[in-house]
Amino acid sequence: MRDINLILERWGTWARYSSRMDYSPIAAGFKGLFPASPNKTISCSDDDGMIIDHAVGRLKAVRKPEELTLILAHYVYCIPKRVIAKKWKCSESEIRRKIQVAEGFIDGCLAMKHVCLHMDPYVQKKGVQTDIIGKINTYASGSVR
Repeated sequence: MRDINLILERWGTWARYSSRMDYSPIAAGFKGLFPASPNKTISCSDDDGMIIDHAVGRLKAVRKPEELTLILAHYVYCIPKRVIAKKWKCSESEIRRKIQVAEGFIDGCLAMKHVCLHMDPYVQKKGVQTDIIGKINTYASGSVR
Protein backbone atom coordinates (compact mmCIF):
# COMPACT_ATOMS: atom_id res chain seq x y z
CA MET A 1 0.00 0.00 0.00
CA ARG A 2 1.21 3.44 -0.91
CA ASP A 3 1.44 6.24 1.62
CA ILE A 4 -0.49 9.00 -0.14
CA ASN A 5 1.05 11.68 2.10
CA LEU A 6 4.56 10.78 0.93
CA ILE A 7 3.40 10.65 -2.67
CA LEU A 8 1.79 14.09 -2.47
CA GLU A 9 4.80 15.58 -0.67
CA ARG A 10 7.07 14.45 -3.53
CA TRP A 11 4.53 15.59 -6.12
CA GLY A 12 4.21 18.97 -4.36
CA THR A 13 7.96 19.51 -4.60
CA TRP A 14 7.90 18.48 -8.25
CA ALA A 15 4.96 20.79 -9.04
CA ARG A 16 6.55 23.70 -7.19
CA TYR A 17 9.83 23.52 -9.10
CA SER A 18 8.75 22.04 -12.43
CA SER A 19 8.86 24.53 -15.27
CA ARG A 20 6.14 22.55 -17.09
CA MET A 21 3.41 23.19 -14.53
CA ASP A 22 1.31 26.32 -14.40
CA TYR A 23 1.01 26.77 -10.63
CA SER A 24 1.40 30.30 -9.36
CA PRO A 25 4.44 30.77 -7.10
CA ILE A 26 2.15 32.30 -4.45
CA ALA A 27 -1.05 30.67 -3.21
CA ALA A 28 -4.08 32.92 -3.56
CA GLY A 29 -4.70 34.86 -0.38
CA PHE A 30 -1.54 33.67 1.36
CA LYS A 31 0.98 36.21 0.01
CA GLY A 32 3.38 37.43 2.68
CA LEU A 33 2.59 34.77 5.26
CA PHE A 34 5.77 32.78 4.71
CA PRO A 35 9.18 33.73 3.41
CA ALA A 36 10.35 31.88 0.31
CA SER A 37 12.78 29.22 1.47
CA PRO A 38 14.35 26.31 -0.37
CA ASN A 39 12.59 23.04 0.31
CA LYS A 40 14.70 20.05 1.25
CA THR A 41 12.12 17.42 0.41
CA ILE A 42 12.58 14.84 -2.32
CA SER A 43 10.83 15.34 -5.63
CA CYS A 44 9.36 12.71 -7.96
CA SER A 45 10.20 11.90 -11.57
CA ASP A 46 8.49 13.78 -14.40
CA ASP A 47 6.54 10.64 -15.34
CA ASP A 48 5.26 10.20 -11.77
CA GLY A 49 4.57 13.93 -11.48
CA MET A 50 2.39 13.97 -14.59
CA ILE A 51 0.42 10.89 -13.46
CA ILE A 52 -0.21 12.33 -10.00
CA ASP A 53 -0.96 15.77 -11.43
CA HIS A 54 -3.69 14.24 -13.58
CA ALA A 55 -5.23 12.55 -10.52
CA VAL A 56 -5.03 15.82 -8.55
CA GLY A 57 -6.64 17.67 -11.46
CA ARG A 58 -9.59 15.27 -11.32
CA LEU A 59 -10.48 16.84 -7.95
CA LYS A 60 -11.63 19.98 -9.72
CA ALA A 61 -13.57 18.09 -12.39
CA VAL A 62 -15.22 15.43 -10.25
CA ARG A 63 -15.11 16.61 -6.64
CA LYS A 64 -15.08 20.08 -5.12
CA PRO A 65 -12.72 22.84 -6.29
CA GLU A 66 -12.01 23.69 -2.64
CA GLU A 67 -10.39 20.26 -2.21
CA LEU A 68 -8.00 21.09 -5.04
CA THR A 69 -7.25 24.42 -3.39
CA LEU A 70 -6.46 22.67 -0.09
CA ILE A 71 -4.17 20.10 -1.73
CA LEU A 72 -2.30 22.83 -3.63
CA ALA A 73 -2.02 25.07 -0.56
CA HIS A 74 -0.71 22.30 1.67
CA TYR A 75 1.46 20.21 -0.65
CA VAL A 76 2.62 22.64 -3.35
CA TYR A 77 2.87 25.84 -1.29
CA CYS A 78 3.74 24.09 2.03
CA ILE A 79 1.17 26.05 4.01
CA PRO A 80 0.46 24.34 7.35
CA LYS A 81 -3.09 23.13 7.96
CA ARG A 82 -3.35 25.38 11.01
CA VAL A 83 -2.63 28.48 8.89
CA ILE A 84 -5.13 27.39 6.22
CA ALA A 85 -7.77 26.91 8.94
CA LYS A 86 -7.09 30.37 10.33
CA LYS A 87 -7.31 31.93 6.85
CA TRP A 88 -10.55 30.06 6.06
CA LYS A 89 -11.95 30.85 9.53
CA CYS A 90 -12.70 27.23 10.44
CA SER A 91 -11.21 24.58 12.71
CA GLU A 92 -8.00 22.76 11.91
CA SER A 93 -9.83 19.45 12.28
CA GLU A 94 -12.22 20.49 9.50
CA ILE A 95 -9.28 21.30 7.21
CA ARG A 96 -7.65 17.96 8.09
CA ARG A 97 -10.89 16.13 7.29
CA LYS A 98 -11.26 17.87 3.92
CA ILE A 99 -7.64 17.18 3.00
CA GLN A 100 -8.04 13.52 3.98
CA VAL A 101 -11.08 13.23 1.73
CA ALA A 102 -9.11 14.76 -1.16
CA GLU A 103 -6.13 12.49 -0.45
CA GLY A 104 -8.42 9.47 -0.47
CA PHE A 105 -9.87 10.50 -3.82
CA ILE A 106 -6.41 10.94 -5.35
CA ASP A 107 -5.27 7.60 -3.92
CA GLY A 108 -8.39 6.00 -5.40
CA CYS A 109 -7.69 7.53 -8.82
CA LEU A 110 -4.17 6.08 -8.77
CA ALA A 111 -5.47 2.69 -7.63
CA MET A 112 -8.14 2.59 -10.35
CA LYS A 113 -5.54 3.27 -13.04
CA HIS A 114 -3.29 0.44 -11.75
CA VAL A 115 -0.25 2.61 -12.35
CA CYS A 116 3.24 1.72 -11.18
CA LEU A 117 5.12 4.80 -10.01
CA HIS A 118 8.91 5.06 -10.03
CA MET A 119 8.71 6.12 -6.38
CA ASP A 120 6.65 3.07 -5.30
CA PRO A 121 9.52 1.32 -3.46
CA TYR A 122 10.03 4.45 -1.34
CA VAL A 123 6.43 5.34 -0.48
CA GLN A 124 5.04 2.07 0.83
CA LYS A 125 3.26 2.11 4.19
CA LYS A 126 5.15 0.23 6.83
CA GLY A 127 3.58 -1.68 9.68
CA VAL A 128 1.19 -4.41 10.64
CA GLN A 129 -1.36 -3.72 7.93
CA THR A 130 1.10 -4.32 5.08
CA ASP A 131 2.49 -7.43 6.77
CA ILE A 132 -1.01 -8.87 7.06
CA ILE A 133 -1.84 -8.05 3.43
CA GLY A 134 1.42 -9.68 2.32
CA LYS A 135 0.59 -12.83 4.26
CA ILE A 136 -2.93 -12.92 2.82
CA ASN A 137 -1.56 -12.55 -0.72
CA THR A 138 1.00 -15.29 -0.11
CA TYR A 139 -1.67 -17.60 1.29
CA ALA A 140 -4.07 -16.80 -1.59
CA SER A 141 -1.41 -17.59 -4.19
CA GLY A 142 -0.99 -21.06 -2.67
CA SER A 143 2.66 -20.61 -1.69
CA VAL A 144 1.97 -21.47 1.96
CA ARG A 145 0.69 -24.89 2.97
